[in-house]
Formats: sequence, structure tokens, C-alpha cells
Amino acid sequence: MPQVPDRADIVVIGAGVVGNAAVAHLADLGWRRIVQIDKGPLPDPGGSTGHASNFVFPVDHSKEVTDLTVDSLRQYGELGVLTRCGGIEVARSAERMQELTRRLTSARSWGVEAHLVSPAEIQELVPHCDASLLRGGFHTPTGAIVDPLRAGELFRQRAEAHGALTTVAETEVTGIGVEAGRVRRVITDHGEIETELVLIACGVWSPQVAALAGAAIPLTPAVHQMIDVGPIPALAETEEWVSFPLLRDMDRKMYERQRGAELEIGSYAHRPLLHDPAEIPPVGNHPGQATPTSFPFTEEDFTAQLEHAREMFPGLLTDPEPPRVSAINGLLALTPDGGALVGETPEVAGLWSAAAVWIKEAAGVGRMVAELLTDGTSEIDAHGADLARFHPAQRTREHVRARAAEGFPKVYGISHPREQWLSSRSLRTSPLHSRTTELGAEFYEAAGWERPQWYASSAPLREELASRIDERGHEWDARWWSPLIEAEHLAMRERVALVDLASFAILEVTGPGALGLLEHLAMARIDVPIGRVVYTPLLTPAGTFRSDLTIVRRGEEDFRVITGGGEGGRDLAWLQRHRPADGSAAVTDSTSAITTIGVWGPQARALVQPLTATDLSETAFGFGTAREVVLGGVPVSMLRISYVGELGWELHVAAELAPRLWDRLRDAGRAHGASLAGIGVYGTTGRLEKGYRLMGAELTGEYDPVEADLALPKVKRADFVGKQAYLASRERGPAAMLCTLALTSPPSAPDTPRCPTGGEPVLAPDGEVLVDSRGRCSFVTSAGPAPSLGRYLLLAYLPMAQAEVGTALQVQYLGERLDVEVLTVGRTPAFDPEDARMKG
Repeated sequence: MPQVPDRADIVVIGAGVVGNAAVAHLADLGWRRIVQIDKGPLPDPGGSTGHASNFVFPVDHSKEVTDLTVDSLRQYGELGVLTRCGGIEVARSAERMQELTRRLTSARSWGVEAHLVSPAEIQELVPHCDASLLRGGFHTPTGAIVDPLRAGELFRQRAEAHGALTTVAETEVTGIGVEAGRVRRVITDHGEIETELVLIACGVWSPQVAALAGAAIPLTPAVHQMIDVGPIPALAETEEWVSFPLLRDMDRKMYERQRGAELEIGSYAHRPLLHDPAEIPPVGNHPGQATPTSFPFTEEDFTAQLEHAREMFPGLLTDPEPPRVSAINGLLALTPDGGALVGETPEVAGLWSAAAVWIKEAAGVGRMVAELLTDGTSEIDAHGADLARFHPAQRTREHVRARAAEGFPKVYGISHPREQWLSSRSLRTSPLHSRTTELGAEFYEAAGWERPQWYASSAPLREELASRIDERGHEWDARWWSPLIEAEHLAMRERVALVDLASFAILEVTGPGALGLLEHLAMARIDVPIGRVVYTPLLTPAGTFRSDLTIVRRGEEDFRVITGGGEGGRDLAWLQRHRPADGSAAVTDSTSAITTIGVWGPQARALVQPLTATDLSETAFGFGTAREVVLGGVPVSMLRISYVGELGWELHVAAELAPRLWDRLRDAGRAHGASLAGIGVYGTTGRLEKGYRLMGAELTGEYDPVEADLALPKVKRADFVGKQAYLASRERGPAAMLCTLALTSPPSAPDTPRCPTGGEPVLAPDGEVLVDSRGRCSFVTSAGPAPSLGRYLLLAYLPMAQAEVGTALQVQYLGERLDVEVLTVGRTPAFDPEDARMKG
């Protein structure tokens, strides 16, 4: 019987490649009483690690995923478990070839070697394929094959060499003891372990294990079909494990790769085949399956795919057809947005997740989660993988399965950066939803919220302002965009507009310890007079960006934290994790109780003043202040701030009163030519004209406030998370500076795209990617039109030598190099640089 220790500093559940990487990095970082449990045998406990396609393509459109993959390649190489052979993604269609040119821009932005290759070059690299079917390809020479089971053994041995690890195989976790909202013990079929930290790294079983503690890990097991055929004489003659690059037949959603004398063929082209974790047979009780996660092959789902493979590799797969060695419906984990699930669960303190991770990212995620557990921050920004990004409604089985079914074809699909999910919509709707729907709102989603992006009712504005609105001639540029956004923008700048901001997350922090909690987390001083509004970043311990939000002091012990809808879950979890142990501060999520309406534009005061007896003049109600007023007979908290750079207010109102307030504002606005503006204005055009930063775009875990030009004139006396690192960054100065750039020349042809979306590399005039003194490549963080200026703007961090107004640079976009110039450096906005409009 396995011997289970009675005490551990941390228990890692799962001995797949992610759990194994995590225990090695925890040991490297000084942890010593680590217990690792798996219900299967070692070295292959029966999860996805043992059967997954173990190849690594290094480039993703996500910088975070690419960084994790490149880090994993480094680690696997150092372990000696990597066979570098390169990889090629091939295109059969013009649409796919455009996507591969976009993929090349991502590779350059993230600093990964990659090349576009012709059919002739593909034929030379992969001599067994029929390159006459292809238009071209995307070649990454660093693509490789990894032995994840051997990597796992070596990771565990590294932890054992530190004297840090006890691994207990063939032991099942049957319970997780939770007291006062925190993990206290792990219960197994071979004994109990006292601990206050648990890391769940057991892949498709993760939801079941989390449920033992009352937490949710939102993933579903899904099938990925694979077959191996052979021996094939032509491959056997190579006498190599892999003699040519891995080939992804992207338009067929398939891949083929050599395995010695065999050829492995995998497919993402079949129908979504989803399972529940409870359907996975127990270890040792899976008749007809090699392992619990290797489900019986469904031949009918692979018939067309096999024909596509024969078409691509006719010399290997026909005349004669090689025998089949194996065929499985292998399980992998899919999440509602396709990303990994890393971090502490919102429901239970001390219960952590490292789930839904592909082998290509696994070693990097193991290091990431170990750093988060040790230091509260990680070298690679974990923003996109944070488990807390999902609202509880997004963690339900129904939503997870709907999104996974929709997302499965996207694994090899072509997804636009602005593309919206179609399934499981209308999870969270504004109290104004019926009214905005009647006005023709086109809804985009954030954290389950339906947010009006633009309004069909703005069509008359488009006609009125047509001469000042650029049409988008290229289909890719026009996709998921509308010129109505620019019309709404101009109408706001010239008159006044209402914005439905119900998706704002509203968090109340109250009690005698509230001020101390917020001072401990915020970079800016929070001990301000009642009625003041404070904009502040929250930093990581490394002095980079963790959050970006607004705090209103409503009373001596009463504070309101306002953050974006997409960031609400992360920020709520961060506040709750740092609450004082004595219970002196309470954190309450009031998002569903309070609705926010924005009213901005030169006529904002003229619109609102007749609705209240409160003096709204500049002297009585200055910028950066908040007051409780009665507006149109409705109690409202008015905040004099602006994310679009115009005179106006955020109006916070009880949700049940929001429709009444909206109607009063609409009625009063008719006399002032009031219009509606969607999030396309609020989050893109208005924001970019003012150079305002966005969390997850400009504000990440890789840059600090000095580089974002958000450093304050003075550093507050109170200690706060990241203060020492912040002081150090102020002392050393920036390696790069966030700048506003603008396109300076039209495209070479009328139908050539010229509307970058973000993620594109910024180049020197000679075409080389700019790299700062810390080795970071410059890329576009946000992009969009500036209708007030008649320009197209881009934000990017530039090395200090290029961060000068007027510097001529280029941006690579879909195969074309567009000329740009530096318009402003740092916080100075391109539009209304003196901020006179919003502070007048």
C-alpha cells in the first residue's frame, strides 16, 4: 500500500506533464514538503499526457501562449527530451494563405523565427506530400517533438534531488477538506494529508477534483481523433524517428507526422465529441481502451479525414495502404474560450488550478504556477490564463459544453481578433437591454455581458457625417466592425452621447480595515477626502500591472471600486485574497445591483443640469469628484471622470431604476441632439484618441508604470504590493515608452488592408523588428480609427531611441509594411492634448 505523508506544504494532484513540471519548479524555488498524488501508475498514469500528439508548434496569436510554448521548448531541450524537426502549416485556400501571413506577423511580434514558404519549398522540406495541392505554408524551424512521459520522470527526479518531493501513485483523492473557505486537508483512499495548499493538475479530471472542495474548474473532456499506420517502407528507410517537419493541413483541420516507420494522422475536423469527467472509466477498469482517456475509435468520424490524408500523402498511404497500428478517440480538455485555467480558485482559498494545458505549453505553465504560488507573480504574464476570468455563469456545465462545441473547430480555424462567440449568449444583460435592442444594438460580449458595440439607429448619423468616415474596402478589415462606430464617435465629440456601461464591475470595500486593504494594493494614495475619485493601477510584486481601476471614497470606511466587465472576476478575487485576516474589511460584488450609464460630450452639462437641483458647474463639481444627487427623480451617484476625453459623468444607479433614468436622459437629450455611443467608441475610438491604456493590452505583467508613463509625481508613504520594484523602476528609468503612432501613407492598392487590429510588429525603416534593451520586441498593443483627427492610430511600446515625436517607422500587417509616425510619446493624447474638453 502506498505511504501517504500526514503533512505537506503543498499537495499536487496529478502526475501528468503539467503536475510534474510544477513540482520541479516548486522545488527549484525552495519548497520542500511537496506531495504529488495520482490515481494511475507511473510513469504513464493514464491521462492525456500519455497519448496526446506530442509536437510543439511555437507560434500562437496570443503572446502569452507563445511565451509559454517557447519557454517549454527551452525546458524540454534542457532535459534532452526534444527532437527538433520544424513544423509547417500549409494553405490550400487564399483565405488560409492570408491567415498564414498574419501568423508570420505574430511570429515577428513575439520574436520567433518563422518564414512563409512556397509549394516548391514545402515539397523539398516534406518530400512525401503532394505540394501541388497547396498555395504555400508557414514554416517554424524550431517546431519539435517532445517525449512528455520522459520529461515527467526527469522533472520528478529534479524535485526528488532537492529532497523536496514525495510522489504517491495509484492513490485516489476522495475529498478535500475546507474550513472557513480555505483548504485544510486532502483525503485519499490511503490516508489524509494536512495542508493549506492544493494544486489541481489532473487534466480532464480537474472539474471532479475541484468539486470535492466546492469549486468549479470550467472545462470539458473532448475527443481528438488520432491513428497511426505502418510500417511504411519509405519511412523505415530514413532510420529516423522523424525525418521531415510536422505538417499541419490547416484547411482540412488535420496534421501528419512521422513516428519512425509509422505515420500519425490526427484530426480536428470531426464533429465535437464531448464527455463528462464522470464518463471516464476508472484506472484499471477500461475494457477496450489502452488508457482511461483513450476512448474507442469512432470510424465514421474519420472517413473523410483519412481520404484527405491519402490525398496529401499518396505515396505513403496508398498502393498499398499500410496497416493500422492504433486508432483512438483521445481526450483533451476544452474551456469556454479555449485558454488554460491557471491560478487560485475564486471559491476556495489555497485551492489552485493548472488545467486545460497543451503539452506544448506544459513546462512553461508548470514554471508559471510555481512562481505564482511562491512570489504572487510570474515572469510570463498569466492574465489570459487566470481562472478567475470566468463569471460563475460561465463556469456552468451548460455554458462550458456550448462554448467547447463551438470552439473545437476553431482549433485549426481562422478566427478574427474581433470575432464573437455565437453560442450560449445573453448570459448577463443590462437592465437597459430591451431598450438598446429596440435601438438596433449590435451586442459584443465581455465576461458574459451583452454590451452594445454600435447601434443601427445611428444610421442617420452615418449619412450626416459620411464625408468624414473612411470605408473599409477589404473584407478582413470590415469584419466585426461598422462605420456606425465612427459616426457615433463624431456625434459624441460634437454634441453629447449616452453609453450603456452596465457591464462595469462594481465592488464595495467597507469596514475599519477597508482603507488599509486598498492602500496596501493600490499604487496611488487612497486616503483622500470623501467624494474624491482615484484612478490607480494595482501592481504585481514585480512592479508590473496586475489591475487598472477607479476607486471612489464614499465614506470614512466605505469605498467603491470600479473596473471593466472583463476584469471584474480577476479584480474581485485579488481583493478577496488580500482581505485582512481579522475580518475588518468586507468585499462585496455589487455589479448586479448597480448599473452605470455614461453621458459625455460638449453638451453633457446642458443635458444633465435641468434634471437636478445640484450645481454641476466646474467650480461646484470639479473633475475627479463624486457626489450623490437626485437626477430626474432618480437617486444617482455621479462621477466626474471620462475614458473618452469629454465633459461628462459616469452615473451609477440602482439596477431597477436604470430604465427610468435612461428614459429621462433620452427625453432631455433630444433638445441637445443627443445620440447613442457603443463600446466601439468607448473602448476603441474615444480611448485611442486620448491614448488611454487598457488592461491586458497596454497594461500587462511585462511593463511597469514608468514605461506606461503612469508613474505618479511622488511615491506615497504607505507600503503597497510592488512598491520596492516600482521604486527601482523609477530609479533605473524606462527601457521602452508607450507611444501613440499613426499611419502616414495609403496602401499601395485600393483594396489592400490598412486597418491593423493589434499584435502587429513595429519595424525600423529597414524592416527589422524593434527590440528594446530588455530584449522585448515592439508590437501594436491597440489600434483603431481616430475620426476626430482623420487618422488611424496605434499604441506601442518603443525603445527609447525611437520614442520621439516624428520618428518614421513601419508596421507589418497581412504581408504589407505600412508607414507610421510617432505622434505622441507617453501619456500626451493625440486629441485635445491639454485635456481641456473634459476638465472645462
